[in-house]
Parts: sequence; C-alpha cells; structure tokens
Amino acid sequence: MREIFTGLPWWVKWIAVPVIALVVFGGLIASVVGFVIGLLFKLLLFVALVGGLIYVVRKFMSNSSSRSDW
Repeated sequence: MREIFTGLPWWVKWIAVPVIALVVFGGLIASVVGFVIGLLFKLLLFVALVGGLIYVVRKFMSNSSSRSDW
C-alpha cells in the first residue's frame, strides 16, 4: 500500500482519498452515528424514567409510612 501512495502528491493522500471515502461510505457512517446517538438517547431516557419511578415510589412509601404512625 505504501508503494502506491509514494509517488502521489500530498493533496491526493490527505484530501482526495478521504473525500472519496466519505462519498462512498458517507451513508454508512451517517447511519452508524445516527444509530449510536439514538441508542444513547434511549439509554438516557430509560435511566431518567427508572430514576423518576424510584423517586416517586420512595416518596410515596415515606408518606404512607408516616401516615400509619398517627
């Protein structure tokens, strides 16, 4: 692979090849990034909902136990 790039100008190695790779694989890269971001968002939403549920249940349990003390 090094022999192929040895005689080429610097702009082919550092500009043209990455641009061609982005054009060819851009859709794949975008879908993978979108999937990862969607997964992280769903994970964050899950954690927030479970945390909220735990908070509400503990709040309700502490209020009901304090009422039974009367």
